[in-house]
Amino acid sequence: MMDRGLPGYFSEEGSAETVNARIGPGADARLAEVMAALVRHLHAFIKDVELTQAEWEQAIGFLTRTGQICDDTRQEYILLSDVLGASMLVDAINNRRPPGATENTVLGPFHVDGAPRYEMGADISLAGGGERCLFEGRVLDLDGNPVAGATLDVWCDNEDGFYDVQQPGVQPAFNNRGVFTTGADGRYWFHGIRPVSYPIPDDGPVGQLLGQLGRHPYRPAHMHFIVAAEGFETVVTHTFVARDAYLLSDAVFGVKQSLIANFVAAEGGEAQWRSEFDFVLVREGSP
Repeated sequence: MMDRGLPGYFSEEGSAETVNARIGPGADARLAEVMAALVRHLHAFIKDVELTQAEWEQAIGFLTRTGQICDDTRQEYILLSDVLGASMLVDAINNRRPPGATENTVLGPFHVDGAPRYEMGADISLAGGGERCLFEGRVLDLDGNPVAGATLDVWCDNEDGFYDVQQPGVQPAFNNRGVFTTGADGRYWFHGIRPVSYPIPDDGPVGQLLGQLGRHPYRPAHMHFIVAAEGFETVVTHTFVARDAYLLSDAVFGVKQSLIANFVAAEGGEAQWRSEFDFVLVREGSP
């Protein structure tokens, strides 16, 4: 066995312990816990793969380029977190719910506050185009009772796979966005377009990494929902288009089986498609 060295001096075998021993007694307890675990896992990883000096320098360069491409409209580090599955894991840990409740998934970078409030049945597609779709369902509690006064903040991409904020001057502001409020029956319904799959930004370091790993940058088609009601936990989620080609290979790992929604051909009316999905909320403070 390798000599662990004298206390306070660095050695390969005792590296993590030496680093963590420097955490002072005045450090915040949670910060100390998190950083100590990070050091242990990081050092274990380096030893496990026997990281070379060149590989370490390459990693530092990658992180540097990732930071340099970030600005007020692009957050490459969030994208990195997404493609590593870290965003979804943090979301899952912080939004555990009992069986039957609607599951969370990642918010995504394209939510916009202040979307127009519409009456039920309104059309959120301001630009036209795409395949028309009727979205409908109910907001319920775990016992199957309707939730009145629930708000549904909804948004999706256009027929070309872009959100309105990605194409200012091309799409009208708040295209394919809206906020609806349920009545006593808990029902919701609105018109929009059938979403399409699209690639995440792949022209930066994260996209280069995906290519080197043999991974594609695509997300399966989905409609975003934030469902909120007084006294209930807020649900941040998507409904995914059933049978989409990317359901099992979502670049950001956002798909959960319970969130896959059927899109069926509509009979009569203006809509070509109809998608029905019920949202089940959990009361605040429930075990």
